[in-house]
Amino acid sequence: MRYDLAVIGAGIVGLAHATLAARAGLKVVVIDRDMRANGASVRNFGFVTVTGQGQGDTWRRARFSRDIWAEIVPQAGIDVLHKGLVMLTHSPGARRVIEEFARHPMGEECALWEPEQVRAALPFAHGNGLSGGLHSPHELRVESRTAIPKLAAWLEETQGVSFRRGVAVTGIVPGRVETALGPIEAEAIAVCPGHDFRTLFPEVIARHRPQECKLHMLRLSDPGWRLPHAVMSDFGLLRYRGYHVCPSQPALAAQLQQEAPEILADGIHLIVVQSADGSLVVGDSHHYGATVDDFAPESVDRKILDLARSTLDLSRSEVVERWVGVYGSAEQDAFIETPDPRIAITCVTSGTGASTAFGLAQDCLGHYLGILP
Repeated sequence: MRYDLAVIGAGIVGLAHATLAARAGLKVVVIDRDMRANGASVRNFGFVTVTGQGQGDTWRRARFSRDIWAEIVPQAGIDVLHKGLVMLTHSPGARRVIEEFARHPMGEECALWEPEQVRAALPFAHGNGLSGGLHSPHELRVESRTAIPKLAAWLEETQGVSFRRGVAVTGIVPGRVETALGPIEAEAIAVCPGHDFRTLFPEVIARHRPQECKLHMLRLSDPGWRLPHAVMSDFGLLRYRGYHVCPSQPALAAQLQQEAPEILADGIHLIVVQSADGSLVVGDSHHYGATVDDFAPESVDRKILDLARSTLDLSRSEVVERWVGVYGSAEQDAFIETPDPRIAITCVTSGTGASTAFGLAQDCLGHYLGILP
């Protein structure tokens, strides 16, 4: 059998390529060396983030991806656990940043909240110096551990996508994917390798000088309250590149570097989302290297927890699970390369896969491979 598109990699980026191609009526096969998704696509918040994404392509792709997620989740039986984001601020400097962002075109439909509005919506939010919040209506949250398998099953059972799992790809030439179980022929090939930068087209990927990023994440037991929106706080105004358009953001960065250098040394910022059983997913940290280690120092988890507890009332919660995730990182948020007009490589290098995968797939399949309008 010959396919219109072969996708290498069954993480969210690969599944996004398969989704858009199948919707266009193309015959698609997805090939993955593992039997199930076990990488960055399931070791995350399941948080489709729009507000705060980097100006330009990343923000555009995030908006497109959010709309595709919203369209397909009911079809695939994926639950949206909550919507929106509240970026809490705890100093006048952080408040200035969100005021500036709300006036920027990237802050469209976002609203500034006064401290009393924050407390009315999130009565469990506390912390010295709460100066307000930025509410965004754009985000949605799914449970990535179940959403990714459900998306794959929906593609296979209702959209006609073929899956070859447990099959290692050993080489690619135009029109053919070589695997350990024999060749697969396809008119176009989309390579979505996650943070595997050394197996397929390593010389092409190396031009972007990618490295690995390791992050710590935790699950906390039900705190006794419910989140209507995801929560972030001041350090996210440094981590998310979209807020860098704000004139006062560098001053906030300098302030936080002076006040909490140990937090920034571990690349920590706060995201809190909630699962259907009431448990919270809390994170995260960022450590970089050509190959990161598998160790998770308790000191890093303690800093994440201290930041979370200084922001939200977690007096009834305890840690019930810990894990690390690894994703690719580079100077730009993502890149697409075409070593041949019929072969494209799509890499997310910023931890924005859930948020931008469908936008990246649209760019790859439309502009680079030319198989979508």
